[in-house]
Amino acid sequence: MCPKIQSRRRGFRVAAWSLATLLVVTAGLVGVVLWQHSYDMHEQRVSIRHGGHTLNGVLATPKDGRERHGLVVYVHGDGPVDATHDDGYKPMWEANAKAGYASLSWDKPGVAGAPGNWLDQSMDDRADEAAAAIAWARARPDIDGDRIGLWGASQAGWVLPKVAARTPVRFVIAVSPAINWLRQGRYNLLAELRADGASAARTKAAIARSDTTRRLLERRATFAEYVEATGGDTGGMTADRWGFVSKNYTADATQDLRALRGIPVLLTLAGHDVNVDTADTERVYRQVLDAGGALRVERYPQATHSLLRQSIERSRAKTTLTALFSPRSLFANGFLDDQRRFLAAPGRGGDHTS
Repeated sequence: MCPKIQSRRRGFRVAAWSLATLLVVTAGLVGVVLWQHSYDMHEQRVSIRHGGHTLNGVLATPKDGRERHGLVVYVHGDGPVDATHDDGYKPMWEANAKAGYASLSWDKPGVAGAPGNWLDQSMDDRADEAAAAIAWARARPDIDGDRIGLWGASQAGWVLPKVAARTPVRFVIAVSPAINWLRQGRYNLLAELRADGASAARTKAAIARSDTTRRLLERRATFAEYVEATGGDTGGMTADRWGFVSKNYTADATQDLRALRGIPVLLTLAGHDVNVDTADTERVYRQVLDAGGALRVERYPQATHSLLRQSIERSRAKTTLTALFSPRSLFANGFLDDQRRFLAAPGRGGDHTS
């Protein structure tokens, strides 16, 4: 046989085996992704009527065969968040399901085709929305109306106690909640400047700009006045966002937290939180709630504000790969198990560091 033909055939065989290997590896990777994103719970889209419009939600229920379950109602943090938080909630919903609890969440107004605009909402509006969702859930035969609690992150810290003042809740899970809007904003500003290694001059200029913004808010300035005061450099601020901040910048959870007295509360705090002053949050929660003995504090020294592992979150590539191949591993060690255990016995207080 001609050597050229033999060489060509060997080349075809190598190419064929390489392609076959690539297809097997690709199929294996796809299989891993599908398996990792298959959660042990049932999910269904639901519609909740509130204020003349519809909340587009997702109800995730355990696969344990029981006819009725307790419920964890999710209250989002800041930003345009959909019902699943881009699937980021699902590992938590699965942990809830293992504890015998369903989970309910919905798209913010204006997100994922939902009607309205979340930037038009005050914290009271958000609390009314959550209370309406709880009323809807209590009317369902598959939900135990006496075992409905709240889960909320970050900005939800101003919403959770307002909901509890409107309707009975069995427990509250507060993840990285802030106390005072203005204090939180200043803490975040300074923390980010330190993380960036900002010079003294840059820090001074940033504080001056922040002080100008506060004065404008206090005198109820319009967005046009804000634009003029900043010389057109709005730093990403939009008219809608300015309206949202103007509605909510006086938010302070201190007095509202009294509505949570006697209710089991799990306060979850991260060790690398540049958004929220966790020391301030813990101080106020203890001051207001400790007397009832129902406060439990969980600390995660290696976690960020979103309770992801800092070692993962600081790398975009690691975050993407972990989200694809091991989404449950995104969270700080013990975070999911601690929430599951809290749901199993919400009345148990105490502190813990993971």
